[in-house]
Amino acid sequence: MLPRSIALVLALVASLAATARPGQAKDELVIGLTQYPSTWNPLIGAMLAKSVVQNMTARPFTAYDPDWKLVCMLCTELPTLENGKARVVDLPEGKKGMEIDFTIRPEAKWGDGTPVTVKDVEFTIAFGKHPQSGVASAEGYRRILKIAARDETSFTMTIDRVTFDYNSTGLMLLPAHIEKPIFEANPLEYRNRNTYDTNIANPGLYSGPYRVVSATPGAQVVLERNPTWWGAKPFFRRIVVRTIENSAALEANLLSGSVDYILGELGLSIDQAIAFEKRHKDRFIVHYQPALIYEHIDVNLDNPILQDLRVRQALMHGMDRQAISTRLFEGKQPVAHGGLSPLDPMYDKQARHYGFDSAKARALLDEAGWRDIKGGIRHNDKGERLTFELVTTAGNRTREQVQQVLQSQWRQIGIDVRLKAEPPRVFSSESLNKRGFTGLAMYAWVTRPEGVPRSTLHSNEIPTAANNWSGQNHPGYKNPDMDRALDAAEREIDPAKRRVHFAEIQRLYADDLPVLPLYHRADAFIFPKQLKGIRPTGHLNSSTLWIEEWRWE
Repeated sequence: MLPRSIALVLALVASLAATARPGQAKDELVIGLTQYPSTWNPLIGAMLAKSVVQNMTARPFTAYDPDWKLVCMLCTELPTLENGKARVVDLPEGKKGMEIDFTIRPEAKWGDGTPVTVKDVEFTIAFGKHPQSGVASAEGYRRILKIAARDETSFTMTIDRVTFDYNSTGLMLLPAHIEKPIFEANPLEYRNRNTYDTNIANPGLYSGPYRVVSATPGAQVVLERNPTWWGAKPFFRRIVVRTIENSAALEANLLSGSVDYILGELGLSIDQAIAFEKRHKDRFIVHYQPALIYEHIDVNLDNPILQDLRVRQALMHGMDRQAISTRLFEGKQPVAHGGLSPLDPMYDKQARHYGFDSAKARALLDEAGWRDIKGGIRHNDKGERLTFELVTTAGNRTREQVQQVLQSQWRQIGIDVRLKAEPPRVFSSESLNKRGFTGLAMYAWVTRPEGVPRSTLHSNEIPTAANNWSGQNHPGYKNPDMDRALDAAEREIDPAKRRVHFAEIQRLYADDLPVLPLYHRADAFIFPKQLKGIRPTGHLNSSTLWIEEWRWE
C-alpha cells in the first residue's frame, strides 16, 4: 500500500493529466498575472490588475476596440454630431457646452437581476463629483452639469465644454441599489466600506459576462458565468485569475500547467518573452503588441533636490536609455521622449529629445551647486549628499534590472540612488495614490488613442488629503501653461489645430521634466496554441473586454 503523501501526489498528477487530455472539453481557464489590486472598486484607484479583471465583469459605455475605433458597449448607439445625438449648446455667461444622448442596452442587468438604469448613472456621476469620493480622476465627473432622464434607460448628459472626444465615455457604473446607501451613510469612509471590498461575491455588483464568486486577497479571484449577462455566452464556465508577483515564478507556472495563460497586458516582460519564445515556440505562440504604454519615472517635486530643473535634466542626460532598450529588449521597446507614443496620431516628431551625455550631466550638476565629490558622491556647499530613493513594484524582474542599471549610470555622474521595491498594492495605494514616495517612482501608464494626459499633468489633478487622494498627478506638477495647453487640446474639434496643442503639451513636458520618460512598452502575449479568440489592443481598453470571444480548441 502506498504512503498517503505519495498517493496524493499521484492523484494530483493523474488529475493534471486528465485536464490536459487532447480533445477533452475545457471549461475552466486559469489566467496568471503579476499584481493584485489594492481595491476592487471600479472608480477608486487606477491599477491595471483591477482594470483587466473588471473588464470581464462589467462594460463601459464606450471603448476603443482592437482596431482603435470607438464603439458602443453598454450603449445602443454611438452619439455623434452627425447623427444628432450630440449637440453644441449655449450655456450661461456666453459659454458653450454639449448635450449628449445615451441609451443603455435595455437587456442589461446586474447579476442579482436588477436592471441597469439611469439611476445607476445618476448615482455614479454624483459619487464621482463628491469631494470625498476618492475617485482616480474627478475632473471628468465635475464637468458633467446634469443628467436628464428621458426614461429608465435613456438620458441626456450635459457637459460644460465642447471637446473632440465628447462621445468617448469609458464610464463604469456602480450599482445604485447596493452602493448608494453605503456611500451616503459616510462618504469619507466609503472607500473602506464599499461592497466590492467587503463582500466581493455579491452578484449585484456585476453586469458583464462574468461575476466574481470568491477572492483570496493577494492570491487569486475566481469568476463564473453571469446568468444575467445580455451578450454572447462565454465559452469558459469558470475563470481563475491567479496573482504570482514574481514573473519568473509566473513563467514556471505556465510551463507546469498550473496556469493556462499569462495575461498579455500584465504578465511576462519583453526580455522574458524573447527568451521564452526561443525555448518553447513549439508549444506557444508569442505575439509582441506595440502599445500606448510608456514606462517612466515620476519625480516628487516636493523634494528640494529634485525641484531644481538642472538636476532633473542631469538625470535625463545621465541615462543611457538606448543601451537599456538594445541590451534588455532587443530594440522591441524603443526609447520614449515623452508620454505620447509615435503610434499615436497626435505625436510630434519635433519634440525635444534628451540623449545620453554624461559630460553634460556633470556640468549641470556642477551648475546646480553639487560640485564637491566625496567617495564618488556629490555634495553641495552645505555638506549635503546628493541622494534620493527610486521605488518601483517588487517581483518585476525587468524593473529591478532597470533600477540597477540606472543606479549604476547615475552613480557615474556622482548621484547616490537608493533602490526600493514594494508590493504592487502598497506601491499603488501608498507611494502613488497618497504621494508617499520621497524621490522617484518607476511604473507605467497606459493610454487610449489621442488621450489628453490631463489626469497626470494638470494642476487640479494632484492627490491630496483634502480631495481624499483623487487625481493622478503624482509628481505634484503645477504649470499654468500646461493647464492651458491641456484644456485647449480637449476643446479643439479640428484635428489639425488640435495637433498644435498636443505639440505644446509635449514641449512643456520635455522642458519641465515632471516625469522622466524611459521607453515605450510592447505587451508580450504568450498564447497556448489551443487558446483562440484573444485580440490584443495595445491601448487602455484591454483584450479582456472581449472575454466572451475567448475559447479553447
